[in-house]
Amino acid sequence: MVNRDDHAETAAKLDRFADVPDDVLCAVVTRDGLCFWVFDRESMPELTGEDDPDRELAAALCAGCPVTDECLELDLRTAGEQTGVWGGLDETDRREVYRVWKWRHINRGVWGGERP
Repeated sequence: MVNRDDHAETAAKLDRFADVPDDVLCAVVTRDGLCFWVFDRESMPELTGEDDPDRELAAALCAGCPVTDECLELDLRTAGEQTGVWGGLDETDRREVYRVWKWRHINRGVWGGERP
């Protein structure tokens, strides 16, 4: 089971991307993300909707990917509207990380690579 401290630690790790523009993150993720060049999109396994199996699948799909943090940051900037696996996390865990991530960005005056 993933706990709240894990979500806070994950969100804190992403702070280093706060000033990186969306287009740069997108370019890095699509260029270096394993899921873009290792997997055939049509044959990728689907999430089950159950927390533990989905966590295991997310971890397996993203194992060894060099840009999981960048990928997760990119997804969180869309308010977690993407489906599937992003940044090695399933949808349930991304929603939890998003709450902490959003709070950190609002309180630092940074939102998705832009300052208000």
